Amino acid sequence: MSKSLIHGVRGVLSILFYTVNTVVCCTALFIVALFKLLLPVKPIQTGCRRLLTAIANCWIGVNNLNQRLFNGIHWDVQGLDDLDPKGWYMVVANHQSWVDILVLQNVFYRKIPFLKFFLKKELFWFPLLGQAWWALDFPFMKRYSRQFLKKHPHLIGKDLEITRRACDKFRHIPVSVMNFVEGTRFTREKHARQRSPYTHLLRTKAGGMAFVLAAMGDKLQQIVDVTIAYPQGAASFWDFVCGRVKEVKVRVNTLPINSELMGDYLQDPEFKRDFQNWLNSLWHEKDRHMATMLAS
Repeated sequence: MSKSLIHGVRGVLSILFYTVNTVVCCTALFIVALFKLLLPVKPIQTGCRRLLTAIANCWIGVNNLNQRLFNGIHWDVQGLDDLDPKGWYMVVANHQSWVDILVLQNVFYRKIPFLKFFLKKELFWFPLLGQAWWALDFPFMKRYSRQFLKKHPHLIGKDLEITRRACDKFRHIPVSVMNFVEGTRFTREKHARQRSPYTHLLRTKAGGMAFVLAAMGDKLQQIVDVTIAYPQGAASFWDFVCGRVKEVKVRVNTLPINSELMGDYLQDPEFKRDFQNWLNSLWHEKDRHMATMLAS
């Protein structure tokens, strides 16, 4: 058999494995979510959230088994030693591919609490997964352009309101709040259009991260800064499931959350400038890490 045929068969089997696992786990999720919806009593709600998270972790565990069986990836991961599966974390990472989510779930499985992402509102309609994310209390955000907000100023700060409501739910059980601060996946076209000051990264969007820290800074223990590199280049999901991605490198660094990182991002221009400068400095350091990881 040719290599391309072997890769294709491997990819089909892997996707079938993902699909069956997703259908089974989503069915269980929807049953528990229905109980949570119909019984709005705080202890029951909290218990349901814990059960929903356990089901989601089971889904990730089976997905990780899928990757070991079919993908044959060499994982080069450093920096996981001081993490706590019962802690509260703010996780930030660079973003190159949808594969990044599978990578993060694999690397942090049972190392930190279940990752919760801020998602585009349109993703709610993604079959099965969109509704599963809703059941798991993932926040869905409506993103507005600057031009739109100028015409509709009453919507300024709407994201902050959604973030605060989501963070209220996050306070009940340990959670890792995930934020891709570039706001979109890296491509050379986007890099050129932005005139990004980094070699391997896009410009940062600091607002979402600042909002979460303002709402949950007293609860969150640390910032977990993650750098993901694909030595063969950023892969598509199909390449990933076919086993064409031979190596993934991940570096994890924990940072303290101090009072200087918590403030009013919308109303305090000085804090906004300082926070953006801090995040840009972090991204310059990440860019250097990326260069080293790809060169070695």
